[in-house]
Amino acid sequence: MQNTDWLSVAQRLQSLAQAGLAYSHNLYDTERYEELRALSVEIMARLTDEPVEKLTALFASETGYQTPKVDVRAVLFRGTDEILMVQEKIDGDRWTLPGGWADIGYSPSETAVKEAYEETGLHTQAVRLLALFDKRLHPHPKPEPWYIYKCFILCHITGGEVLANTAETSGCRWVHESEITALPLSVDRVTVSQLRTLFEFARQPEKPTLCD
Repeated sequence: MQNTDWLSVAQRLQSLAQAGLAYSHNLYDTERYEELRALSVEIMARLTDEPVEKLTALFASETGYQTPKVDVRAVLFRGTDEILMVQEKIDGDRWTLPGGWADIGYSPSETAVKEAYEETGLHTQAVRLLALFDKRLHPHPKPEPWYIYKCFILCHITGGEVLANTAETSGCRWVHESEITALPLSVDRVTVSQLRTLFEFARQPEKPTLCD
């Protein structure tokens, strides 16, 4: 069994354990669900080489029925062959699209606009959802404890100016489509294949929304 398969097993075990802990009122069942959750953390620790204590805090501390986390990315085009990208400080200044985790109290569009401003300095207006991807189905190399959906939202610039440096980013510029294969990408956040797919929307604005 490959690591990605074991990752799915660990995620599913965690989900079942968390749901069981949320709805079970039987002491013995609760103990079994706690043990199931501990097993999921142990599998994840072996996959990632992260300490069990850290994974327990990140991966196995939520309560209630577990649902996927949502990563929102703002997509800004210039013409049909350029896209705005930023360098993530937390990932060695590698390049990605502006974005981050969806925030409670913000709609997906509001999250895209907020992230675009915080990471680029540009005021934008969200236009439409381009793609909703299941991260598991795309070539992101790093195993993660969470099950993640990736939301790519087309935005248009309405004002502001590009910032060279922000709290989260160390650079921001328009990237030509021909550059993406040579660019050091933050592949945990965006892949070459996803960027190529997004460029199709620059040339075909009427293209239907993609959904895994």
